[in-house]
Amino acid sequence: MKFIDEAIIKVQAGAGGNGCLSFRREKFIPFGGPDGGNGGNGGSIYLIADKNLNTLVDFRHQRHYRAQRGENGRGRLQTGKSGEDLYIRVPVGTEAWEADTEELLGDLTRPQQTLLIAKGGTRGLGNAHFKSSTNRAPRKTTEGKPGEERTLRLELKLLADVGLLGLPNAGKSTFIRQTSAATPKVADYPFTTLYPHLGVVSIDSNRSFVMADIPGVIEGAAQGAGLGIRFLKHLSRTRLLLHLVDVAPMEPAMDPVANVRTIQGELQQFSPELAKRPQWLVLNKIDLIPPSEQAERCQEILNRLAWQGPVYQISALTGEGCQPLIRAVMEYLEQPSLDKT
Repeated sequence: MKFIDEAIIKVQAGAGGNGCLSFRREKFIPFGGPDGGNGGNGGSIYLIADKNLNTLVDFRHQRHYRAQRGENGRGRLQTGKSGEDLYIRVPVGTEAWEADTEELLGDLTRPQQTLLIAKGGTRGLGNAHFKSSTNRAPRKTTEGKPGEERTLRLELKLLADVGLLGLPNAGKSTFIRQTSAATPKVADYPFTTLYPHLGVVSIDSNRSFVMADIPGVIEGAAQGAGLGIRFLKHLSRTRLLLHLVDVAPMEPAMDPVANVRTIQGELQQFSPELAKRPQWLVLNKIDLIPPSEQAERCQEILNRLAWQGPVYQISALTGEGCQPLIRAVMEYLEQPSLDKT
């Protein structure tokens, strides 16, 4: 299924039914009087988070949603039936924005969470409602109010505890395949990953976390180069970023230190807040360096970066160093409610 993480839809809540103008006229009943019933309320429109959905692709085919109108009131004090509410299913992690004002209406982060996005119109009143001691035969009614109409921008942000950063071919997809059941495409050319992948990393039967692999970011992504930075938003909910670096690039001109700075620069341009998120440096592909040179090579990179945070050396291909890393991540995520964002 094609991955879609943004969609524009139009919603129209149901209008309220009109009130009825009616008088009771029955044989052998000398006193009639007003008996016009009220209309029914219009149906409202809600978003509901569905854990079985993982993309907004369905909204490419249906963009207009209309809730049911309330029925008009009838004689004999019969109230019109209210319109049924409409529930639109979206993936967990969907944000709803008012397209015209860019106002955030709500964020659906829990399964079965609902969000009212268009309120149905209120009912009209029949003439029986206006009966009083001084007005025994009112001919006044009111019409139902129209329902709210909105153009919405739905934006999906994946829910993950850990996000993977890195240039194309840094080994992110291989790492998520090595440590989880996710199966992103792996190949020896750039932009193998064209859309985000989620993987559940299980430490044991009761301990696990969710990791997100997004398409690689390149220099100039903030200006639209490569796949741009549209997928960086999927890291906005993560609590920890793992920055994978290829320590043995095939091209001599590819400098690991410059690669790290490139990613950090693009991240800063995209979101200064996200750039402040805790980052761990993961030096990948150490299996391509002779064991006698690994320590020196890695230390050289750290010295040039003046890196002060946690550092791990792994081979995503062979699995070397992966288990200590994911166990350390699990311990970090299990720390008492510290503000890690």
